[in-house]
Amino acid sequence: MDLLIGTLFLILVLVIFTLFTYKAPNGMRAMGALANAAIATFLVEAFNKYVGGEVLGIKFLGELGDAAGGLGGVAAAGLTALAIGVSPVYALVIAAACGGMDLLPGFFAGYIIGYLMKYTEKYVPDGVDLIGAVIVVAPLARLIAMGLTPVVNNTLLKIGDIIQSSTDTNPIFMGIMLGGIITVVGTAPLSSMALTALLGLTGVPMAIGAMAAFSSAFMNGTLFHRLRLGDRKDTISVSIEPLSQADIVSANPIPVYLTNFVGGAAAGLVIALSGLINDATGTATPIAGFLVMFGFNDWTTVVMYGVVMAVIGFISGLLGAIVFKNYPVVTKREMIARGATDA
Repeated sequence: MDLLIGTLFLILVLVIFTLFTYKAPNGMRAMGALANAAIATFLVEAFNKYVGGEVLGIKFLGELGDAAGGLGGVAAAGLTALAIGVSPVYALVIAAACGGMDLLPGFFAGYIIGYLMKYTEKYVPDGVDLIGAVIVVAPLARLIAMGLTPVVNNTLLKIGDIIQSSTDTNPIFMGIMLGGIITVVGTAPLSSMALTALLGLTGVPMAIGAMAAFSSAFMNGTLFHRLRLGDRKDTISVSIEPLSQADIVSANPIPVYLTNFVGGAAAGLVIALSGLINDATGTATPIAGFLVMFGFNDWTTVVMYGVVMAVIGFISGLLGAIVFKNYPVVTKREMIARGATDA
């Protein structure tokens, strides 16, 4: 029963964030800022703390990772405020007010208070807006972040706990669902890094996320190449970071999303049964996620499953290209001709 509840709540979270992305004012910009905040904090933490600090034994890098990992709320609040048009100094006022807060509370504080700050900047005289930022905006930002923290802990982190416990009791089902969902989210504006960070995934579920994302590099590269969705640069780019080609993906959701779900599910199933773990939350990204795995597992095992993930990704991408070879895809060249994207 817990397994079903966790899966349904995870899907509900994705639906809510998808609606926010496409319907809220500046929703896509804000979600992009959330993803960037995860990169700026959790990815820096993962590389430096777990690889540089624990694998290589460099104390300085370990301390750097710890420092970066504790700034999720600050980065989310500041980058989100900047994304919706707040001037840099006031965006950093909002960010500083969210010190010690987690990623999602900081994100919503930056989004909500960011609009208040924009109004203040526009209608309040110069100098007075600075006083307003210090006396009103900063305290409100922190109050919002603090108020949302228990909500996040009792919802998203609870879902993460359910997923982690369900992975132990029913690894096959959870490996399929988690692997499929994370690879699809990785190609969407939501960001797989942000999702796994918000859920607080560690252990086997995070290993599924990281290795499925690594597999998706080969899958999306093959799919883009075979369907000629973009040029060589676009193909390389989508292999390194799927979000970099969000415009092409959004124009071709059916072939890209279906291929990613099937391929990600296959990858997730294999990793769920592999015994691999990953205790660096928020590292569901192709290259970095794979490298971080060396910090928690025997290197020969990681390399072996890395090869398996590459094979699964390549085959999945090839099968997707075969299934959708007659599908009316929209290529990057066609999008440029229509003025729907930049060259």
